[in-house]
Amino acid sequence: MSRLRYIKGSEEVVAASLRVIHKAAERYFENNNPLRIEVGMGKGRFITKTAEENPDINFIGVERYESVMLRALQKQDALEKEGKSPENLLFLCEDALNLGEYFPEKSLDMIYLNFSDPWPKDRHAHRRLVSEAFLKRFHPLLKDGACIEFKTDNVGLFDYALTQYEAAGYSLKAMTRDLHGDPELGAGNIMTEYEEKFSLKGNKICKLILKKEDN
Repeated sequence: MSRLRYIKGSEEVVAASLRVIHKAAERYFENNNPLRIEVGMGKGRFITKTAEENPDINFIGVERYESVMLRALQKQDALEKEGKSPENLLFLCEDALNLGEYFPEKSLDMIYLNFSDPWPKDRHAHRRLVSEAFLKRFHPLLKDGACIEFKTDNVGLFDYALTQYEAAGYSLKAMTRDLHGDPELGAGNIMTEYEEKFSLKGNKICKLILKKEDN
């Protein structure tokens, strides 16, 4: 389900943007820096701030809905006018099911999953980005020893993720059920729009880090 109402003209803006990847390539940046992606980036606050703080790492924000990506592009336009738009950040408007078409095997150093749709009905479990099925899809794209970082305020989804990772080929590197109260995992935390909203309501933020086991 879409997180934002349909915005007329969003498809055209996304299709014309030079910040958006429009076809698969072996390399998306003119350097060999590490590559990290956020799947389901929403309006792009997290991936933009993370890119700003890590200029020697390349980032790609993935979002399937043009109406949502439009907001991220508008923010980049505003930053560019101030001379602050990060050059190490691009966007991809695509379903997570198709990431294998854009990223070669063992090309990613990190995948961020932030406040993913919980798909609460059992019949939709296969759509959860932390399901065994999706984690297996991500597995070959990650370099050996690379990680997936997952944040959510949804305790049910977090508990579900803890039942899925091992069969998908990952080990649990770290976890917390109170990120903002955790001095180690909370250090340097960059909040998403949803994270700020839920935190202000008093919701605890859960986080886990999964490490890809070498083949």
